[in-house]
Amino acid sequence: MIPGTRNLITDVPGLLVGNAQDEELKSGVTVLTGAKPFRASVHVMGGAPGTRETDLLAPDKSVDRVDAIVLSGGSAFGLDACSGVMDALHAQGRGYQAGQAVVPIVPGAILFDLLNGGNKAWDENPYRPLGRDALLAASREFGLGASGAGTGAMTAMCKGGLGSASAVLENGVTVGALVAANPLGSVTTPGDRHFWAAPFEVGTEFGGLGPDPATDLGHPQPSRKAEAMGNPAPEHANTTIAIVATDAVLSKAQCQRMAVAAHDGIARAIVPAHTPGDGDLVFGVSTGENQNSNVDFGILGHVAAVCLSRAISRAVYLAKPTAGDLLASWSELQNMP
Repeated sequence: MIPGTRNLITDVPGLLVGNAQDEELKSGVTVLTGAKPFRASVHVMGGAPGTRETDLLAPDKSVDRVDAIVLSGGSAFGLDACSGVMDALHAQGRGYQAGQAVVPIVPGAILFDLLNGGNKAWDENPYRPLGRDALLAASREFGLGASGAGTGAMTAMCKGGLGSASAVLENGVTVGALVAANPLGSVTTPGDRHFWAAPFEVGTEFGGLGPDPATDLGHPQPSRKAEAMGNPAPEHANTTIAIVATDAVLSKAQCQRMAVAAHDGIARAIVPAHTPGDGDLVFGVSTGENQNSNVDFGILGHVAAVCLSRAISRAVYLAKPTAGDLLASWSELQNMP
């Protein structure tokens, strides 16, 4: 599998990503957008999702294209980031034309990071301006790890974060993934060194350590995240929210099927996944920039899943320590006795 030039979702032609974060808040927003609207759908497999405008992404609904997709921290407060993105798009004259009105179409999803050590004593919801700032920062280059929606994310055993990865198929079609990883489960095997997704790593993009040679790895470990958030920890305080995208021409229904297939990538990279306490969901996006009709849709879904597994591992691998963290980063754990 050959990654794109940046090994980011923005290797898919036509897509841009912007991040905005507040270090004191320990939270942030990530926005996927493009030079023009793109086709999108979604599939939810977690038991505790938080979303906005996702009903319209069903294949039978009339809206065919969206202007941006938002991934945000902040739990339900973070849904207001979509309003900030709408404000910025509206100022640019972008959106769905309804007579004389222009309405930006901005679906979004959130993760729970309200108990991560950041200062949440705000007087006014901070996510609307963060959404606007993330949209205005959109470019082909963007930060990973403790950035954007991954700023305050945590996994069961260490810091989570924002991750991305891409692949270019032999026929020239590009596939990419973008994820904010804040799961109930772990991204590493017992011992904190090896990644569950190691068999899918390309080169040394998350350390090159290879698969864990141990067997009988299925026993759940006590969650450091749950302990750090309080005893008892909230039941619905986790999620992995992601976007998989391609430049292949897909229908809205095919975007949804690609999202369904990509959930395999979550299950291969996080153990356990899709629990009642997670809000796991995947958006599927097609820019349609590549008119190559020789696309094997089964392979496309598989590659989307592999990209998502890689992106999840990269999110954790690249998350650096910051002041006030409740959990150590993966890199810190490697230096601990």
